[in-house]
Amino acid sequence: MRQVRPKKNLGQHFLTDLTIARRIADTVDACPDLPVLEVGPGMGVMTQFLAEKPRPLRVVEIDTESVAYLYEHFPRLHDNIIGEDFLRMDLRTLFDGGQFVLTGNYPYDISSQIFFKMLDNRDLIPCCTGMIQREVALRMASQPGTKAYGILSVLIQAWYDVEYLFTVEPSVFNPPPKVQSAVIRMTRNQVERLGCDEDLFKRVVKTTFNQRRKMLRVSLRQMLSQEAILSLQSSDFMTMRPEQLTIPQFVELTNMVSEVLFTGTK
Repeated sequence: MRQVRPKKNLGQHFLTDLTIARRIADTVDACPDLPVLEVGPGMGVMTQFLAEKPRPLRVVEIDTESVAYLYEHFPRLHDNIIGEDFLRMDLRTLFDGGQFVLTGNYPYDISSQIFFKMLDNRDLIPCCTGMIQREVALRMASQPGTKAYGILSVLIQAWYDVEYLFTVEPSVFNPPPKVQSAVIRMTRNQVERLGCDEDLFKRVVKTTFNQRRKMLRVSLRQMLSQEAILSLQSSDFMTMRPEQLTIPQFVELTNMVSEVLFTGTK
């Protein structure tokens, strides 16, 4: 069977460097003894190295041409090749509902959606590794007070420790992307509860970072009335910008917002 044609509408950039493919595959070794789910295997450049590991492996691929290629070249994975859209899958149907490691050369245009799905299933995914756009990787791993610190940083680091592992140049892909790539690893931290309304936490984080250059007393007007803003005016948070807040401070801010909402000062 001929090589799979990269499809622009699926954001396909096939990795061609086997050394890098093995390095990415080996990132799952930090979470031993768990099965692995690879997202977007394409022609299996990473799959071949993941398949060598003594653990169950399943792969999910939305591209029918790639699925056919995988069936032909990886016959021993035949029953573990899933021709579906990862974003629409019920992850609890995999591996008998048990935990697994998530990995892949993720399509750049949906990588954030993949990680939000990971967060929604964090009890199932204690470890996630893979390759994404470098800019996104920097945002995910960045710390408070930096320009890259934002929504992804806070929402992911609330539940996972993020490691930026290494940078990958465009020349090792077909076709080469217009940006650099990076390999990351996320490992579940010890947090089981944030100590606040978690849906409201996400809303506060997204609302404030959507106006990241504004002080919180301004950006929170999207959620709260002027009366409610005035009731919070004594807090030092109101003169800070979102990139200055740590995750515990976002939790504290969420509880403050919750209190004024609950008391009816909207």
